[in-house]
Amino acid sequence: MALEASLFTEDTTFFDYGCGYGGDIKHIAQKGYSSAGWDLYYLPETTCTAADIVNLGYVINVIESLAERREALIKAWELTQQVLIVSALVLIDDRKAEGKLAYGDGVITARNTFQKYYEQEELECYIDQVLQVDSIPIDLGILFVFRDEIQAQKFRASRFKTRLSIPMISSKHKRFADYQEKLIPLMNFVSDRGRLPVRGELTEEGDLIAEFGSIRRAFQVILQATNLQEWEQITDKRCQDLLVYLALTKFGDRPKFSQLAAVVKNNIKALFDSYTQACTLADLMLFSLGDSQVIRQCCQNSCIGDKSSNSLLVHVSTMTKLEALLRLYEGCASRTIGRLDEATIVKFNTKLPIISYLFDPDFDQEAHPVLHTSMQIDLRDLKVSYQDYTNEYNPPILHRKNALVTPDYPHYEKFAKLTRQEEDRGLLNDLKKIKNQLGWLKCLEENGV
Repeated sequence: MALEASLFTEDTTFFDYGCGYGGDIKHIAQKGYSSAGWDLYYLPETTCTAADIVNLGYVINVIESLAERREALIKAWELTQQVLIVSALVLIDDRKAEGKLAYGDGVITARNTFQKYYEQEELECYIDQVLQVDSIPIDLGILFVFRDEIQAQKFRASRFKTRLSIPMISSKHKRFADYQEKLIPLMNFVSDRGRLPVRGELTEEGDLIAEFGSIRRAFQVILQATNLQEWEQITDKRCQDLLVYLALTKFGDRPKFSQLAAVVKNNIKALFDSYTQACTLADLMLFSLGDSQVIRQCCQNSCIGDKSSNSLLVHVSTMTKLEALLRLYEGCASRTIGRLDEATIVKFNTKLPIISYLFDPDFDQEAHPVLHTSMQIDLRDLKVSYQDYTNEYNPPILHRKNALVTPDYPHYEKFAKLTRQEEDRGLLNDLKKIKNQLGWLKCLEENGV
């Protein structure tokens, strides 16, 4: 997950504290990074050395002694120069603990080993309390702890960024055509930030100023070949991205303006009158979520997703394309729990403040994939409930998959064609009867298909 988040750069060093057999060390080394590790049982002779990224992977949950557990967390943090990754087993299903002998604050497993199962919020609070930090939940039982608060805020902001494309070139204006290659970096920058670069932000700045006299004049040439309204929509989206990020900082210690990364500062200066104004607008957006009618209206008006009388289902690939209020609403859950890496579908309950993550591993392969697992988060008390359908006699299945994704999804046309055929044959007339596998099979049999 750290690799996917681009936390590793060219000269990044990695150390695995409690590395076991060393599988992660080898994996990171194969990626071309300096990688080492230590383990009390398997690599006790290795010297513990400081590194940019330190991994404490599923270590604290197997230490019986509270003092030793705390010591392991502190030692790993002392070795960390940039980011500490902490992971531990999280109790998402009470059945996991059934038939196991209680011992201390954990259990003795069937293999006669100690295991401490955390609650997600308990794990985050424990890390924050011991290290005096504000850790960032990334997934269930996985958190990042940044040494530099500015880097932490930059990372938080990046997680709520909408994916946008550069506006299409609508006319072959001669001057733009002559300098298109030089202007592309500026187009990419404005699409990414929703604003023009300030001095020193764009590598190609010197060439553009030499050619056009200023960055603003260079962008005027771009506007002659593209649609101004599309650029304005990009700016509006970037404003919404910033507001979602700032609203979610309300859950912790909202950073001072001086604590923000330079890029975030420049974005706020360009897109808002002031940091104070941006925070005020963000808070108003956050507080509006307290009105259940607002969420219900957002779900009903969403042009993305499969809507029913009490829910909105969307594929995870569409999350960054949703309206800002829905992204913020989901962020209230992922801010504490972490956005689940394996989740396929996000379900918004329109009657209760509940968000569910659904895992359908065969979403792309099966016409009507069977639900594998689901995790439900109640935003009133952040209580998490988990359900496993792998051994279910009559599990839930999905219909109308095209409604869950957007037209740019790789299999959209195939999904849409299937839905049209099923609708034409009347197979989807009563969704309540076919929401589970046996009901669907009976429907197929009754219709002779």
